[in-house]
Formats: sequence, C-alpha cells, structure tokens
Amino acid sequence: MAQELTFQVLVLPSASWDVLIERYTYIEDLGFDSVGVGDHFVDWNNPEVPWLEAWTVLAAVARETSRIRLATAVSQFPLRNPALLARQALTLDHISNGRFTLGLGTGLTIDPAYDMMGIPNWGPKERVARFREYVQAVDLMLSNEVSSFDGEYYQIKDAEMNPRPIQKPRPPLVIAALGPVMLKIAAQFADGWDSLSFAPDFDDQLEETRGRIARIDAACEAIGRDPATLHRSYLMFDANSRASGGMISYYESAEIFSDMVRRIVDLGITEIGLYFPTQAEQRPMFEKIAREVIPELKQSYAQGSN
Repeated sequence: MAQELTFQVLVLPSASWDVLIERYTYIEDLGFDSVGVGDHFVDWNNPEVPWLEAWTVLAAVARETSRIRLATAVSQFPLRNPALLARQALTLDHISNGRFTLGLGTGLTIDPAYDMMGIPNWGPKERVARFREYVQAVDLMLSNEVSSFDGEYYQIKDAEMNPRPIQKPRPPLVIAALGPVMLKIAAQFADGWDSLSFAPDFDDQLEETRGRIARIDAACEAIGRDPATLHRSYLMFDANSRASGGMISYYESAEIFSDMVRRIVDLGITEIGLYFPTQAEQRPMFEKIAREVIPELKQSYAQGSN
C-alpha cells in the first residue's frame, strides 16, 4: 500500500516574530501537512541578518496552530547535549499535542556559530561517529522512562523521562543523510530519511538522489530491514535562488511545480519539502499550488496514476 503523499514547507526563522507567526499560520491555513524550521545559531551564510532559535520558535508555533505538524528541519546535533535535546523533544511533543517530528543532522563545518558559541567544530569523520551515538542516546531516552547510555562520546546515567511522549513509542525520528555512512545510520535508526541535492541542474539532482536511494535501500536490506518501512522526504533546493534575488524556480508556474514533484515522486519519495517564498510576487503562485495543484497531485498519487 502506497504511503500518503505529503508536503512540508521550510520556513527559515530569519525575520521578526510577528512576521514569522504570520507565515506559520498562513501555511497551516493553506492546508500544508507540516512546517519545518531550520536550526542554526545564526544564518550561517549571512550572520548579520535577524535569526531566532528554532526550538523556541516551534514551541510558540505549537500554541498558535492546531493541525499542522511541526518539525526541526533539521536540528544540528553539535549544538545540544543529547539528553537536553531529548527533553526538548519530549516537551514539544506535549506542547504540540503529538504534532512534532524530530529531524536530526550533522550540521555544517563551515557554520560560524561554533566560534560564536565557543563550542568544538568537529571534522566530518568525528561528527558522523558522534552522531551515531547521539541518535542512539536520544532514541533510548525518548523510548524509555529511565535510560542509561555509556558510549565513547556520550554518557547518560539513570535519566528520567517523565511524562512519557504523547506519540508512541516516541516522536518520529527523521535523519538527514547524504553520504554513505550517514545513509547507513539512517537505515538503522530512523523512521524517516530526509535528503536534498545542491546540484545546480534539476536532472543532476534527480540522478544524485537516485543513487542515494539505491544506497539506502541496500543499507536497509543489509540489516534485514524492509526498505519500504523507511519514510523518504526530499527538500526541493534551488541552487540559483540566491543569485536571482530569492526567487524560487519551482514557483514560476503550476506546470513547472507539478512536473518537478512528479519526477521526485517517481523516485519513491513520499514527502516533498518546499522553501517558503519570501518574495511577495511569488505568493499568488504559492497559494495556487497549495489550493489547486497539491490536492490534484495527492489525488493522482493515491490513485496510482502519478
């Protein structure tokens, strides 16, 4: 049985709170399935612009919305101790009444936040090694009332997690993974796998994603997991958006958007991530896509005619 096709909008917290909450409630009113928030200390590409903290923002959004799912998209693990993050996830699960999805990733070594915060900026190899333990510790804590973990990098002793999560056995765990080792970690521990491609050409993005799908399917099979049990999401990244003043190519027309989504879905992706259009001139198309194109795509996918 095919999984339901869903759509998530990624809103970067790079505006005042009044502007942000208008965007979040607007996205819910348009009928999107979920909203994601980027987790950085600052906008790593432009540290001087306004930026609010992701987990605090999501807690507030949870109180201002009633239906839409909320997600960290994705939370950088080096910024927080795993026990603290597990407690944050538990709390947000309750504040949102079970509408929270925990997205985790390794973060960026080029992010200036590490120097700003005075915390270690581990290299890629150490990040991945630490991430494996981090995910295990978070999973353990969210799944059990009392947990202990003794790893090379992280130790937790008799950690109490009360109350228990609303979602059982815990909030869904999504891992962002691009490289071969991270794909194996996602296959082993995640409920969902999130990816994107930075290739400037959409055909190249699809080809890169197709290769990653083959690798993560193989990783699932190697550990005896049915690949179909791993939910797949893909963030539609426009490599040329910044150079074009923030205009996003897939909002140029309903036809362009629909064609791109269908080609992604053909790869076996069941959740499509979109960037929120910050340019006002793209809002009418964004609304048309939400109200007309996405319902048609969902119906087509449900009927197996995608």
